[in-house]
Amino acid sequence: MSTSGRPNKVRLVLLGAAGVGKSALIRRFLHNRFEHEYLRTVEELHVLEYDTADSATTRLEILDTSGSYSFPAMRELCIRHSDAFALVYAVDDPGSFQEVRRLRDEILELRGGKSAPITVVGNKSDLTEAEGRALLAADVMSTVEGEWDANFVEASARTGGNAMGVFRALLQQVDVPHRLSPALNRRRDLLPRPAVKKRPPLRKSNSCVLS
Repeated sequence: MSTSGRPNKVRLVLLGAAGVGKSALIRRFLHNRFEHEYLRTVEELHVLEYDTADSATTRLEILDTSGSYSFPAMRELCIRHSDAFALVYAVDDPGSFQEVRRLRDEILELRGGKSAPITVVGNKSDLTEAEGRALLAADVMSTVEGEWDANFVEASARTGGNAMGVFRALLQQVDVPHRLSPALNRRRDLLPRPAVKKRPPLRKSNSCVLS
């Protein structure tokens, strides 16, 4: 904990079904780029140290998880020891929102009475109904904010629209200065965890719309 009372290390974890764009959102936030080729993630930890306005240093850890959940013990550990959660779904995949609902229930059960700052993220917000959007922001917001008392953000990793807003919302929930941008703050360290292994790229005929 810093002298200002804010935590000097914060871990954010992104959870969601496979292919919803968790890795793409992180890549857009950290590097401001988008890769059309889909790479299936096992687990990857990104570390970023940046200076705040009060001359303190915050270590920001962003954990990117697999949508396949092949390692339930690992998932349980990350839920118990993370500070804030982004539950990501794709606006063209209603099933991925049902997975968000299940993950929220799991987080609340594992955390018990401990607080669980949750932001629900609708990725691929650039899609129109004609292009396959199946979940409207107003409908999801009604559930997330009205029933779950959680944050709701829509973003597009493909276009970059509001990708920064996802991480601002998470940092705001844990009382960390959220005027954070890799382009504005001095980045000291950005290290994917060496042990991470990614499976070979899965080439999809519609990969151009994945975000």
